[in-house]
Formats: sequence, structure tokens, C-alpha cells
Amino acid sequence: MTTTTSGIGLRRLQHLVLWVADVERSVRFYRDVLGFEVTKRYPSAAFLKIPGTADDHHLGLFEQSGVGRPDERVARMYHAAWEVGELTDLARARRRLVETGALVGSSDHGVSLSLYAKDPDGLEFEIFWTVPGGTPVGTRPLHLEAELARRGLDPQ
Repeated sequence: MTTTTSGIGLRRLQHLVLWVADVERSVRFYRDVLGFEVTKRYPSAAFLKIPGTADDHHLGLFEQSGVGRPDERVARMYHAAWEVGELTDLARARRRLVETGALVGSSDHGVSLSLYAKDPDGLEFEIFWTVPGGTPVGTRPLHLEAELARRGLDPQ
């Protein structure tokens, strides 16, 4: 691993751990909607990973009774982001998020196309596809069907 004089050598986010109100409900959401697989299960906790990866887990869920929905007026993490490999994966993710009522927004950043959603506890996350050779454009509306059509892809 190489390090730079201005940093400490960080390379990627390996996992995220969340406090949730109901671990069973959250496991169902992250497994059934986003496709994570459960690697370890305990009465008040669960560890999940992205299928096909060698990592032990990418998401830890710990139940804490009395956890309320996030308060938009206090400092907190805004969102976590997960990348998909294909633009058609993003279209499939959008369908699932719409079906479950979790989708809260979408954006075209030029370098990435993003969907924003909230889990059952109101925690926001992003699912994005990196645009090959993309150019940063700030934030503009996402027109996913047009992006698929421009690349000759079927939204499936």
C-alpha cells in the first residue's frame, strides 16, 4: 500500500455499521431490495455483504430499541454510496426502490448517475453508476431512460 505525504493511505470504504430500530426489518430491506446477502446473524445484529465479494461484510446492522428517525436539524452522516457495475443495474435498482417506496431522488453528476433512497429507519443512501469518461457537471436531473437509449440498452 502506498501512502502520500498529504494522506494516510486510505483506499476505500470497507464497511458501514448502522444503528437500526428493528434489525429484522432492516435485514429484509437490505437483502430483498438491494440484494445484500447475510453473512452472520445474531439476535440483535446482522452482518451483510455484496454477493460475489471476498469481504466478510460491507454492512453491519445493530438493533437499538428506541432509535428514532434521523433529525434533519442535527449534524449526522448524510449518506453512504454503493456503486453498480452496469447502467442496467441502476435501472433495476430504481425499479426496486420505486416498488418499495424508498426512492427519494436522482441526479446526473456527469461522472456518475445516482439514485438516492432511504432505508426503513430513514437513513439515506446512494446507488450510482460511474459514467465512463464522464465530465463533472455539478448536479442536474437524471434522465435514466434517455441514458439507456443513448447507449442502446434495454431497461429490462
